Amino acid sequence: MTIDKNVNRRVVLASRPIGAPTADNFRLEETAIPTPAEGQILLRTLYLSLDPYMRGRMSDAPSYAPPVEIGATMIGGTVSRVEKSLHPDFQVGNLLLSFNGWQDYALADGVGLTKLDPHMAQPSLALGVLGMPGFTAYMGLLDIGQPQAGETLVVAAASGAVGAVVGQIGKLKGCRVVGIAGGAEKCRFVTEELGFDICIDHHSDDLKEQLAAACPQGIDVYFESVGGKVFDAVLPLLNSCARIPVCGMIAHYNDTALPDGPDRLGLLTRTVLTKRIKMQGFIIFDDYGHRYGEFFNQMNAWLKEGEIKYREDIVTGLENAPQAFTGLLEGKNFGKLIIRVAND
Repeated sequence: MTIDKNVNRRVVLASRPIGAPTADNFRLEETAIPTPAEGQILLRTLYLSLDPYMRGRMSDAPSYAPPVEIGATMIGGTVSRVEKSLHPDFQVGNLLLSFNGWQDYALADGVGLTKLDPHMAQPSLALGVLGMPGFTAYMGLLDIGQPQAGETLVVAAASGAVGAVVGQIGKLKGCRVVGIAGGAEKCRFVTEELGFDICIDHHSDDLKEQLAAACPQGIDVYFESVGGKVFDAVLPLLNSCARIPVCGMIAHYNDTALPDGPDRLGLLTRTVLTKRIKMQGFIIFDDYGHRYGEFFNQMNAWLKEGEIKYREDIVTGLENAPQAFTGLLEGKNFGKLIIRVAND
């Protein structure tokens, strides 16, 4: 597909969702293409990353980052080309990792941009295994999880953009890796393609029993991105001094009230105390942005050596971003979800 050179399409936040987002929370608008001033560049979006954290930014509840304002362009990481440049450090044609959001064109002043290989065969990888999801997996597991050979690592959302990388790094570090994913097809991919030792379907009625059988020596590291019933199944199996990196809680992003059932806070805090659990949340670029180069070099080497595999779920057309995003929150994607906004 191609971008209309005379119009900038953008998807804005039309209203704040109550519960799960719907199409009515978004609006596709057409505006004039912005003109760069001195020191600015005009970026043309090629690929847009869709990620679960965006649900939190649609809410005005207090968080680690400000919400998207009503009527503002939805935020998001992008890969883009420089269309026009009045900035001495960037030339027309440069391929960049950027933050254009859900739109065809954007202005930038050079801050927060990363130059990519202009001849990169798959630029979309800069939004997945070589981008924020891969970076999240790498730092969360190695810095917080600190996996050791022979330990048991459990990975939630194991077929997703973060979980798939977590499990493969765990195998490289000598762990026994147990994945949890949604559906038989995803579980087969996790074991047969990614090399996890086992994968359990979280839709199973006996999730707790299957997980206990898969972890006879308990759980030493649990990479958390889901919460809900998955964390409930993991909690009693945690070993003393287990580590839990927390990068998300997607099962709760659409909650409008506390979940039904007993209050689990006491059980959680008692387990953290008596088993000396390390449970740490992190915001990847806030906490580890200064180590992105370290990650990129290592992950790029692993990719070239065939040590890390990946899967992308690419949807064509900016206009399809809202539907793809609501599907992401329901687990309908298979691999890193990316919108192809324009052909390069």
